[in-house]
Amino acid sequence: MRPAADVVIPFLGDRTALRDLLDRMSEIELRPDDSLIVVDNTPGPGLGGVPAEGPIQVLAAPERQTPGFARNRGAAHGRAEWLVFLDADTAPSPDLLDQYFDPPPDSRTGLIGGGVFDQPVPAEAPLASRYAYLRGAMSQQDTFSFGTWGYPKSANIACRRSAFEQVGGFREEIRAAEDADLTYRLKAAGWEVERRERASAGPFSRPTAIGLLKQKALWGAGGAWLSRQYPGSVALARGPGLAWWALRSTVGELYAALRRRDRDAALYAILHPLEALAWQFGRLLSNEREPRAREGR
Repeated sequence: MRPAADVVIPFLGDRTALRDLLDRMSEIELRPDDSLIVVDNTPGPGLGGVPAEGPIQVLAAPERQTPGFARNRGAAHGRAEWLVFLDADTAPSPDLLDQYFDPPPDSRTGLIGGGVFDQPVPAEAPLASRYAYLRGAMSQQDTFSFGTWGYPKSANIACRRSAFEQVGGFREEIRAAEDADLTYRLKAAGWEVERRERASAGPFSRPTAIGLLKQKALWGAGGAWLSRQYPGSVALARGPGLAWWALRSTVGELYAALRRRDRDAALYAILHPLEALAWQFGRLLSNEREPRAREGR
């Protein structure tokens, strides 16, 4: 018998998007002692009045728009031995919870990285979606590959509640890199990290190039913050060399792709350098977000 789990999903959006989320997450197979909590992080009155079916609960948390704040509110709402955190833009497998605990985690395991796979995108799909698929940037291996500083993306993770509470949960003031920060603090406290690729969830890639680049800029802000908090954790390129590389890479690879009439190669030649530049630009942005002032103050 697997342990009980509280599934927590931060959400920010409109009523239609919330309905779609509830429909997708209702596919997760829950047992009587499990719970599924959608934390509505939308500013203002929120959408907590939207009725949820079965064990799904919608909890309003509009005070601070960060994933860490929303996840902590959801975690505090439950009591299960394990917490499973998913992003709202994922489609988890129905047997997600069973797969997380087969085989049972080691007693010193505090964090488990579930599988995050890029959903297949056909060649004729919108450019940004196709590029994200070719790039494979959403997979867990993308961040586990950082060696000593590797970590699982919080799009799909499970955390032992006792370990989570020991380190104080997620940092609530940061907009990005909260998953890396949680991993590093858990490791410093003596907890281990495992992987369960079969406990899978497929994220939806950004549908537009602007959306993709905004996401990369946000991750750049998170990367710069991590570098300050944990020196050596993130390799940061510096100086005008990056812009020169981006220009040379785009021109050279695009020319070669056009000669071969290779749409995917041309797409990669354009967006890969722009992705790197967006990440570097994001380093100039603040990764912290203050709580919203209460209404009437």
